[in-house]
Amino acid sequence: MYRSHNCGELRIKHVGQEVKLSGWIHKIRDKGSLIWIDLRDRYGITQIIIDTNESSKNLIEQVKKVGREYVVSVTGSVKERESKNPNIGTGDVEITLTEIEILNKSKVPPFTLDENTDGGDELRMKFRYLDIRRNSIKNNLIFRNSVTLEIRKYLNELGFIDVETPYLIKSTPEGARDFVVPSRINKGEFYALPQSPQTFKQLLMVGGIDKYCQVVKCFRDEDLRSDRQPEFTQIDCEMSFVNQNDVLLVFENLIKNIFKKCIGVELDDFPKISYWEAIENYGSDKPDTRFDMKIFDCTKSSKGKGFKILDDSEYVCGITVNSAEPLSRKQIDQYTDWVKQPQIGAKGLIWIKHNNDGSFKSSIDKFYNHDDLLKIVGNFSEDSTTFLISGNKMKSLTQLGQLRLKIADDLKLIDPKKFCPLWVNDFPLFDWDEDDKKYHSIHHPFTSPKDKNIHDIKEPSNVVADAYDLVINGNEIGGGSIRIHNRDLQNQIFSILGFSEKEAKEQFGFLMNAFEYGAPPHGGIALGLDRLVAVMNGDNSIRDYIAFPKNNSGRDVMIDSPSPIDNDQLDELNIKLK
Repeated sequence: MYRSHNCGELRIKHVGQEVKLSGWIHKIRDKGSLIWIDLRDRYGITQIIIDTNESSKNLIEQVKKVGREYVVSVTGSVKERESKNPNIGTGDVEITLTEIEILNKSKVPPFTLDENTDGGDELRMKFRYLDIRRNSIKNNLIFRNSVTLEIRKYLNELGFIDVETPYLIKSTPEGARDFVVPSRINKGEFYALPQSPQTFKQLLMVGGIDKYCQVVKCFRDEDLRSDRQPEFTQIDCEMSFVNQNDVLLVFENLIKNIFKKCIGVELDDFPKISYWEAIENYGSDKPDTRFDMKIFDCTKSSKGKGFKILDDSEYVCGITVNSAEPLSRKQIDQYTDWVKQPQIGAKGLIWIKHNNDGSFKSSIDKFYNHDDLLKIVGNFSEDSTTFLISGNKMKSLTQLGQLRLKIADDLKLIDPKKFCPLWVNDFPLFDWDEDDKKYHSIHHPFTSPKDKNIHDIKEPSNVVADAYDLVINGNEIGGGSIRIHNRDLQNQIFSILGFSEKEAKEQFGFLMNAFEYGAPPHGGIALGLDRLVAVMNGDNSIRDYIAFPKNNSGRDVMIDSPSPIDNDQLDELNIKLK
């Protein structure tokens, strides 16, 4: 027996008992007459004490051999601590050591395994198995497990069936790039790893599996950021005989349930806003509504005063910043420079400062008097500042939306403990790509148009999708739609997207054939589990909620992957490298 208890289990009630623990040496403090060892496992830390005046020479010699992160088994009696530690569960007791066994030695770790570690991201990822020993990462993985468990329980109680779908599938041209897998048996042919189980879950609906769910790995070969990974986990669900409201009700209640059970937060009903409402008010289709500062349209009120930049602009929009301390001219200049950086792409920033005496000071005083500026800003508070951006409507709104978030972060206007979920719906079904001169699906080509638009499908730019996204605190947690279940309508959508009849048949013939055998109306949603648990825990990056993540280059630096393969394998796969 390696242990009678774990390292987070012992309490005052165990005083006097003989116990055996196993774990890792977290810390050693040698004061000569007394030696303390903090022994750690997944469950916590227990303090071990050795009185060198009362212990045997052999025991002391064994203790002197151990170092940090050695794996040991200890035996001793539980006693009450004289100096208690209220910060840990076992802080009222300690173990008087009578026996210690070294189960495995350890090299000195390349970084400290404390909360305030001295290891950088790349080093921690290279030694991820050590990083997982740190409480923050370990607790993130435990939290992820608790959320996943509650999700499974909730869906199971509603009659969802967990069905595994294939990982080796057919590559499709829509959406992000696929990861491809060469077939050794079928030379010159390739599988793709799924970006989502979309077509399979629709086929399950045709098969009569009414309610499907899966916590599933998905793969996208796309450019990476801190909040993206090439492989990620979705809570993937589909339902038959439902409309949009049916789906939203089920999954709004799912989110409410896990927030209450996992972090003790009770959420109000989720508001619904349209895509264009989100864009025009917040400059984003995933708005953060934890703070005010809505965007306003001042196109009409800002024109006609001889200021060419605004007079010639398609659109002019603004935000007003109310903060405890008025913005300084230095801050205003910093924000002006910030919006000009390539990632934002604005040509400049107009500012209007509202003084506490009711007067204005602005960067456009030469063209606009007090009444003109008042018409532009509308209602305002003293000591507030308004910023304007002009140009193409969508670009201007997006740029101002990014500035809105930057200012809120800088001025600490966002309550990190607040959760503001909402649904965004009424997306356009298609997006025109000026470079390709063709339409693309905003979500995916199986999304149904709203019923009222089905007969207007020949005017693609006006068609509204029966689609919806779940957004929490400015993060897109997931999205879904009511699907097309009619072959003729699906053919029309493929045609608008530029698929020839032959291409559509080659890529999606299996799905089109299935629609001829009684496909029910159906819809569903996919929620990003990695992002959901990060947001619930108040984090922006998903990386520390994934056991073995990739870095920003899509590499696993721990196992050194991806890596070359030898020529024999390439020959077997009929692959020739240039």
